[in-house]
Amino acid sequence: MPVHTSAAVRGLAPAALRRLTARIVCAGLPRRTVRLRLTALYGGLFLVSGAALLAVTYGLVAGAVDRPPTVLKREVTVASPSPSASAGRAQGGNEGTRPGGGPGDRAAMDTAMAALQKDVQRTVDHQKSAMLHTLLVQSGIALGLMSLTSVLLGWVVAGRVLRPLRTITSTAQDISATSLHRRLALAGPRDELRELGDTFDALLARLDGAFQAQRQFVANASHELRTPLARQRVLGQVALADPEPTVESLRTAHERILAAGQQQERLIEALLTLARGHAGLDERRPFDLARLAREAVAARATAAHERQVALRPQADAAVSSGHRALAERLVANLLDNAIRYNMPGGQVDITTGTQAGRAVLTVANTGPDVPADAVERILLPFQRLGPARTGSGGRGASSQGFGLGLSIVSAIASAHDATLTAAPRPGGGLVVTVRFPAAATQPP
Repeated sequence: MPVHTSAAVRGLAPAALRRLTARIVCAGLPRRTVRLRLTALYGGLFLVSGAALLAVTYGLVAGAVDRPPTVLKREVTVASPSPSASAGRAQGGNEGTRPGGGPGDRAAMDTAMAALQKDVQRTVDHQKSAMLHTLLVQSGIALGLMSLTSVLLGWVVAGRVLRPLRTITSTAQDISATSLHRRLALAGPRDELRELGDTFDALLARLDGAFQAQRQFVANASHELRTPLARQRVLGQVALADPEPTVESLRTAHERILAAGQQQERLIEALLTLARGHAGLDERRPFDLARLAREAVAARATAAHERQVALRPQADAAVSSGHRALAERLVANLLDNAIRYNMPGGQVDITTGTQAGRAVLTVANTGPDVPADAVERILLPFQRLGPARTGSGGRGASSQGFGLGLSIVSAIASAHDATLTAAPRPGGGLVVTVRFPAAATQPP
């Protein structure tokens, strides 16, 4: 039993040692930040380039000092001694100093010259080796010092370059849903980091606008849903408070409660349609805007006649693709809006066709003047321009609508990758144009 235990301990020891070593290494190493990596990159590049330059310089110097010296050849003329000088030297008996001695003198001279050449060559080689060694050592020391300097400078430069990123990071960490109004407002040259900061500011602006629109939408939807509920409660309380109710009074109360419920149902349906428009499309099928326009005009001919509004369709083929039911709601909302916000004796022009490869739907109506600065506002949910634009005001919310018509149109157009433009009509009224991408196939 002890043998097995010791074997198990020996088997577990390497694994535990590896885990402990990994923890120590991970705890000891600094975090690999971008600044650290850039500094290491700067220092490494400088060290590699400096080492390459040192190697090239060392090779060039070594090749230059190993080159054999240039020998200059010159002709030397030796004059023969005069007869009198020869006679004098003969009388003195000094023959050893005579130029051009015997073979022994020449051999000794050659030996001495060879020894001298070896000494000179040995000295030259030693000087070459010492010079190259000195060059290598001093250049290596200079390279090390400059590498250390480049690392320090790289650390400082990387910190200055990455300072906007730290600003972006700290600001992004501090921003919440209630502080989307904050901006980076980076200063400095218009480089990539400045563009990143400006892009981040633009993103914050869009998010701030979206959050404000969402909060406004929730508040308006709550108010619109609360109104019919309050009306139903009041109608029920009045009916119950009647001490002597009759069948006629109860019927009237129930009809009013039913009308309030229908109004609430229409509002919920409009909100669901708006949500479907914002959700996008799962599939696309071809449809003809001309056919949808003719069907919508036929369905609203009676309502337009009651309001003394003339419908003038001009439906040419305009085939696009998308969700047919949502496209029908888009056309219907545009017509309902054009009829509702009109005047007696007014008109509504409905035009469909193809322009520049796109299927175009245009709905223009007469009516009161629409301020140019209010056009974008009426495309938002629950936005109305007041009774002056209703044509025959005083009919309540059920007649005026909920202020969701054009916002639903905008959402459906966005889901179909269509462009929506609205502009005041000269003489009063509004002109709304929706440009859909054209479809390659015809609808069934």
